[in-house]
Amino acid sequence: MNLKAGLWQQQTLKLAMTQELSQAIALLQYSAQELSEFLENKALENPLLQIENVNVQPMNPLIDRNRKKHQKAEKNWIEQIAAKSFSLEEQLLSQLNIKALSREQLRVIRYLIQHLDENGYLADDLHEIASKLKISSELAENCLLMIQSLEPVGIGARNLQECLLIQVEYEDPDNELAKRILTDYFVPFAEKKWKQIAKELQVSLKDIQTVFDEIQLLNPKPGAMLGRETSAYIIPDVIIEQTVEGLTVRMFDDTIPKITFNDQYFNKFKDKDQQVSRFLQDKLQDYQWILKSIEQRRETLTRVVAKIVEKQTAFFQKGPQNLVPMTMKELAAELDIHESTVSRAVREKYVQTPIGTFTLKSFFTSTIQTVSGDENTSSTQVKNAISKLIDNENKEKPLSDQDIVEQLKTAEGIVVSRRTIAKYRDQLGIPSSSKRKRFN
Repeated sequence: MNLKAGLWQQQTLKLAMTQELSQAIALLQYSAQELSEFLENKALENPLLQIENVNVQPMNPLIDRNRKKHQKAEKNWIEQIAAKSFSLEEQLLSQLNIKALSREQLRVIRYLIQHLDENGYLADDLHEIASKLKISSELAENCLLMIQSLEPVGIGARNLQECLLIQVEYEDPDNELAKRILTDYFVPFAEKKWKQIAKELQVSLKDIQTVFDEIQLLNPKPGAMLGRETSAYIIPDVIIEQTVEGLTVRMFDDTIPKITFNDQYFNKFKDKDQQVSRFLQDKLQDYQWILKSIEQRRETLTRVVAKIVEKQTAFFQKGPQNLVPMTMKELAAELDIHESTVSRAVREKYVQTPIGTFTLKSFFTSTIQTVSGDENTSSTQVKNAISKLIDNENKEKPLSDQDIVEQLKTAEGIVVSRRTIAKYRDQLGIPSSSKRKRFN
């Protein structure tokens, strides 16, 4: 091996990721909200870049003061009440007669409420809580029972089993069979090992089926009803509209700030010393690259959505059940761009259509082979077919995954494996045939 020091010339080819290229790639995958945040941050570091939020109007104190008073008076008072959010603690304490509680009881109740999880369960051990608060276990238990008497029914339970028992006791206190099953046979009941339970309790499978149907109506997550978060609203990046000429694609840029060049600042300092001039040139180039990247983002996104509309026309005109197979690779090949560009373009972006608002990613589905071989179907259509078969099956003899494979091949001409059926069934939240069986 030659280990001597020396100088050699070598010519190689490699792709250099410039800062501008990296920025263009990042802007392409940004959602409208992320792009707005990016531009606002850029405006802070680049004095030549000015942003103008088109949805925000400049305020004239003399005019707007009267306008605001008028708008406030017109606002629906019911909406003002609904807009106010209450904490979990406030919602539960409002149901108690605070005056009838001792200071110690109120302290314990507040502590217990503050330690409920998002489902409304008390995950901490009650004895440990009693020790930490230096109170008796009896007092801790009594305070927890007070919480469990509040609405929504089941709040304050220590686990799912206790949550369901509380609700059964409230909804149907005379249902001794349900209470016995939940108390002594909770796990085998959930696993549908009903023959063993029926034999030991000397009841019919139909009786257990009735209990199961009643428990299905209960709420396993009562805490979720006390919504702690406000609703999030989706703002589409693209709008597809039905016109007399057909489907049209329009970018929705109303939420993105408009950027303008600060001529006053540039003209004021451009003739200063060399260091300031170099700084301004760098910021000018940065401004131009941002403009170019935004335009490229807009153009690429428009092309991608236009191609989606072209290939999924039946979806927009007849409904989601007509979604045809389409992959990002196929779309990229038709647009003569890289697959990763399509992936970035549709990332976390929504499109408003005549039949609803969807994620752009939802239009891409895998291809499933058919018997004829001439036409293929999409995974979405296969899932719809699976759901339809299971909805219409004999619940006393539900279809196995292999039965579904055979029926799809015979009736729909769709060729899928049993493993694929199991995967799609899990994605649809449909249990296995043994768990779908009913005893009537």
